[in-house]
Amino acid sequence: MPANRRFRRVVRIGPVQVGTSYDDSGREKHTAVCTAPRCAFSNDFDTRAAAELAARTHRCRVR
Repeated sequence: MPANRRFRRVVRIGPVQVGTSYDDSGREKHTAVCTAPRCAFSNDFDTRAAAELAARTHRCRVR
């Protein structure tokens, strides 16, 4: 079953959105997701800095 998360502090860096939410254990997680068509990049990180770094360095392979 997919997680139903409420994201806060959502920012957009290029085609990637970074948001902060709480996981099922109550820990704060930071997610980076590419919104470009046919790009499957998404990842959870423990720190906001890591998520923003991934967003800044992400390059879509599908163009």
